[in-house]
Amino acid sequence: MTLRDEALQMRLDVHGILETKLKYPLNDGHDLAVAYTPGVAEPCKEIKVKPDMAFEYTARGNLVGICTDGTRVLGLGDIGAAAAYPVMEGKAVLFKRFGGVDAIPVCIDDKDPDKFIAIVKALEPSFAAINLEDISSPKCYDIEDKLKEIMNIPVFHDDQHGTAIAAVSAVLGALRFVKKDFKTAKIIMNGCGAAGSSIGRLLAEMGAENVIMCGRKDTLYEGCDWGRPLDRVQQLLCKITNKNKESGTLKEVAVGADVLIGASGPGVFTADIIKSMAPDSIVFGLANPVPEAMYPDAKAAGARVAGTGRSDAPNQVNNVNVFPGVFRGAIDVRATEINEEMKIAATYAIANLIDEKDLREDYVVPNAFDKRVGPAVAAAVAKAAIETGVARKIVDPEEVRKHTEELLADYWK
Repeated sequence: MTLRDEALQMRLDVHGILETKLKYPLNDGHDLAVAYTPGVAEPCKEIKVKPDMAFEYTARGNLVGICTDGTRVLGLGDIGAAAAYPVMEGKAVLFKRFGGVDAIPVCIDDKDPDKFIAIVKALEPSFAAINLEDISSPKCYDIEDKLKEIMNIPVFHDDQHGTAIAAVSAVLGALRFVKKDFKTAKIIMNGCGAAGSSIGRLLAEMGAENVIMCGRKDTLYEGCDWGRPLDRVQQLLCKITNKNKESGTLKEVAVGADVLIGASGPGVFTADIIKSMAPDSIVFGLANPVPEAMYPDAKAAGARVAGTGRSDAPNQVNNVNVFPGVFRGAIDVRATEINEEMKIAATYAIANLIDEKDLREDYVVPNAFDKRVGPAVAAAVAKAAIETGVARKIVDPEEVRKHTEELLADYWK
């Protein structure tokens, strides 16, 4: 049976991979009276007086809405909201398995960003946080920014920030292994869409001073001319990256580079490009499902460290290491947002899980099934939320770590 056949048959057999589950038994009339009428009126009255108690009395406190319009779905493009449902359902499974977070797909059949924003805003009473997913750029930037402005719960576009955290944590680990300085290493980011732009921004925010963003024909720099208007995030990147205004194609600017990251398309990191990089080069091709360079090809071309988004090769750079723990930490302190400090904390939490002595060329990124990842990210994010004043509930970060470990304990047996 092929993977395609298995993926389809499995979902037919189980009718989707999510279900609701009772936490309280309904065995008799008394149970029914407590769970529903007349008992249900009491938490309603409490929440009316103290709205935040909805997070304590209901499932809302551990529930994330995974919201999409289906315009930029996982290697499939604009396939629409209904066809995007399996991806959102799969994402919900990962939330639960790696963060103990309940999540449900919210597939919105409207591509108008203003209508999408209005719908998601109206859903705020149902959720502790919103995960935006598979929305085309550049409208994804405006949607996220507006929702963050008008909502009082975290809103996080995982295609941008989850991918960036995963990628930069991998870069940190790889540079530690090859003994190069994050601040001065020449880092080429190929691809200036939502994921690539977010990776570039996070690199710069964390202190990388020699980042070059590369598009199809030229780099980004202040005063560059791409023959078309740049979106507002690309305009920002012109100011904070490529200070020396290096211009040229990927093949030209990759010469002497220490790190090459791709969020672009299949096979664009050729052997010649990789061979032209500096000694002890690092290559991460994140295009899915076919990366810019397959792991064996990147290694054969001379990369000291290579990685992809795929699970069938070493150094998988995958946001499954990120979003479950990020949301767990944010939810546990009832954060109002996920800010830059929380993202940076998550990045370091992942990168620092591997001791210096344990780093290898095929192990610079923690495995998705490393049970330390979710708890470490959750604790780091909770701590950053408290320190930056966006937590409504003050909890010892170590308690957040223990809580996450307890929620996931059954999965690790």
